[in-house]
Amino acid sequence: MQTLIALLRGINVGGHGKLPMQALVTLLEGLGARQVRTYIQSGNVVLQSPDPASVLEQALARTIAAQHGFTPGVLVLERAELARAIAENPFPAAEADPTTLHLGLLAAAPTAPDLDRLTTLRRGGERFQLKGRCFYLHAPEGIGRSKLAAAAERLLGEAMTVRNWKTVCKVMALAEG
Repeated sequence: MQTLIALLRGINVGGHGKLPMQALVTLLEGLGARQVRTYIQSGNVVLQSPDPASVLEQALARTIAAQHGFTPGVLVLERAELARAIAENPFPAAEADPTTLHLGLLAAAPTAPDLDRLTTLRRGGERFQLKGRCFYLHAPEGIGRSKLAAAAERLLGEAMTVRNWKTVCKVMALAEG
């Protein structure tokens, strides 16, 4: 068994995509996962699985669709991938205010990202960097009104799920514990 992290996008937000965490735990256990732990209600899961990340990712998306009637974005990664993303953070000073630092995990490394356009959208001290499947965004004024944050997925050209640094670190602590 290996430690995997499942990040679900678009669940339990604004009354849409309702998926209680206990139902998600039960669903994952039905797929063979063990020691399933969740963090907050927005789809952050640490688990042990005999399956490779890509196999669990597909099975989880299919099962949620079949049992709950919607298909959230699902990204499953190995613990080492998240540890590497944390270690490679290009904005370590921003960790002091972890709600302003965000990690976007992409389905695949973008082949033709429009980084020039993203650069033109920066405001208020925003900074970003793309490293493989990781999109780091420091948004000192928050991402709620950030045009850069709003356009990032489209301009990167890959599906992405984003977590603030506080959540990233909490999920990593669960994976290490």
